[in-house]
This record gives sequence, structure tokens and C-alpha cells, in this order.
Amino acid sequence: MLVLDSRDVPAEARAERVTSLMAEASAASVSLTPHNDLQARMELWQLGRLTLFRSASSGMAMSRDARRARSDGAPIIALAVQERSTARHEQFGHRREVAAGELMLVDLASPFAFSWTTTGASRALQVPLDALGLPPEVVRAAAPRLQDGPLAGLVARHVIDLFRVADQVAAGAQAASVGAASIDLVRALIASSTSADADTRTVHRETLLVRIHEYVRQHLRDPDLDADEIAAVHNISRRQVFELFARTGTSLEQSIIARRLEGAHDELGRPGSRKAIATVAAEWGFRDPAHFSRRFKAAFGLTPSERRAAAAPRP
Repeated sequence: MLVLDSRDVPAEARAERVTSLMAEASAASVSLTPHNDLQARMELWQLGRLTLFRSASSGMAMSRDARRARSDGAPIIALAVQERSTARHEQFGHRREVAAGELMLVDLASPFAFSWTTTGASRALQVPLDALGLPPEVVRAAAPRLQDGPLAGLVARHVIDLFRVADQVAAGAQAASVGAASIDLVRALIASSTSADADTRTVHRETLLVRIHEYVRQHLRDPDLDADEIAAVHNISRRQVFELFARTGTSLEQSIIARRLEGAHDELGRPGSRKAIATVAAEWGFRDPAHFSRRFKAAFGLTPSERRAAAAPRP
């Protein structure tokens, strides 16, 4: 949902309108850097209990003091990936500069300060604290170490990819399921950035399959993706990998092939796609085009060529 596009607001009322809407959306005090061409855009999507929030604007600063923090309702955690510009973030006595592509964790129910001086943008997953199932002190301890955690890169890519398809996901039947899986990844990220006590070990165990599925999604195009690689990355044995998938009624190989076929199916269905079918097969991890065509028809009831023809624009 589009919350604000400053181009729709008359120039003389733009600063006031942008400030008030950003303050309402963030429940914080907001100020804008004077700019000859003030621009701002805010978008919001709901995936079950997970909220996706993207903001882009010319220079701005937002903050929340202790009085306003105490007056808020249920606590919410925002896990953000800076999209453009370098942001400055301060909370719980820690200050840092957040470059494009880096992660940042903000407790929206506690005092904080956040700003960028040039045109910037940020994408955030907003998660109710009770949905995380983690004590507030664990979240606060993880915040300054988040970017250095072992799952930082994987989760940052997940956030970026999720926003690319936010309209499609939010309108689909699986929106709440995607939101729940994303919350599990946030839990795992926070737990991996703190000490290995009993609570964090439990989180690691409970979110292991979710993290493996996300790793597989991000490496689907690698034809060498296998149980050995997945086991090594997640510090478990090959046997444990196979057992995890067996409990869900499927296998690792079936899961990988099904998701690769879905990716190739979507790519061949794009109007104007001109890649050779063998090229599409190779890019989605299938070394043998004939094997790819057989699996494709078994999965979708039509050949790759028929899928492409069906998606071609008609005169």
C-alpha cells in the first residue's frame, strides 16, 4: 500500500504533510533537511503479523524520547536494511553508521535516533516482540553485533528479495506463511548474534529448517548445491539434513528440483523472454536440457516450449 508520495502533494504543503505522515508511521519526532526539491515516498505491506515498511526521502532525522517510548503499546522490533545513502543510528548507548546493504535493528518502543543527510532509503521488517519469542534483553544485546553475526548476509539478502516481490506476496494466499518464515529468520539472526545460552540454542534448533530453506532459495542456481554444502554451512551432518526434510514428508533433492522448476517456469512465462531453453535450464541448475524438459512437463503438464508459447503476446 502506498502511504505517501510527495509528488501528489502541492509544493507549499509538502514539508508539513511529509513530516506529519512520517511521524505517524514511525511514532517518532521527525524533522526534514531543508531542500529545494523535497521528496519522500512511504510504502507498507502486511504479511500476517509481519509488516514491511519502505521509506525514501531527501535528508531527514527521526527520534523518540523516553517519555514517548513509555506511552506506546505493544513493543515492535524493526529489522532494516539500508537501501541508499549512509544512515546514522543511535540506541541503547551505541552509535553507528549504517551503509547501503547493511543491517540495523531498532527497538521502536525504546528511545532512538535515526537520520540520513542526503537522499536515502531504507527497507524494514517490523515484528511484534511477542512474535519473536525472545526476551527484550536478548534483543538489545544482539542489536550492536547484528551486522557481524553469521546470518547477517543471508537475512539481508532475504529482506532485499522480499521487498522486490512485496506486491505479489502480499496479494497472495501465502502472505501470512511468508511473514511467519521471515519472523523465524529474524529470530535466528538475533539468537546467532548473542551468547550461546539455553534460549539461543533452542532458537537455533527450532529455526534450522527455515534457515536451510532460505539458503537453498538463495543458491538454487548453483548446480553443485547438495547436502554436503548445506551441512557444512549449517554445522550439521548430512544425515541431519536428510532427517530434517524427511520429517516434512519430502526430500532435499525433491525440494531443490521443485523450486528450480518453479523458477524456470516463471522465467519462461515472462513476455518477451528470448533465452534458449537450454540456457534457462542451465541457469536454474539443470545440466541436461532433456532431463529438464521431462521434469518440467511432469510438474506442469506442458513442455518448456509450450510454456513460452502460451505466455507470448498475441497480435
